[in-house]
Amino acid sequence: MNARVDNEKLFIDNKPLFGSTKTWRGILASFLLTPALAFLIGISVWHGFMIAVTAMTGDLCSSFIKRRLNIASSDRARILDQVPESALPYLYLYTYDEISLSFFFTGIFIFTLADLLLSKVLYKCGIRKRPY
Repeated sequence: MNARVDNEKLFIDNKPLFGSTKTWRGILASFLLTPALAFLIGISVWHGFMIAVTAMTGDLCSSFIKRRLNIASSDRARILDQVPESALPYLYLYTYDEISLSFFFTGIFIFTLADLLLSKVLYKCGIRKRPY
């Protein structure tokens, strides 16, 4: 289950589609854990599942772009690493009138800031291999 999402296939530019750190295990974990967490905090399981789908879509899109820009898997690309992964779920929720436009932008900002700060904390705790 730790198989790469891109099955080690190369795009037409002879670069990986997504890279070695995008695995089916990670996507499956998101698809299972996000709806469960959504249920626990009072959001519908369906919305939780769609949040997972859109977040993983954003994450894969940013990985695809990073490979085209010759940025290695797991290397930092500020903003590109955070915005697609947070913007797509917020866009989904905004489309269904679950959040306001101001929450849409505030949520992206908070997600980006939290990711940048939390990564350093997780690194210092020995949970992450890199401080980003």
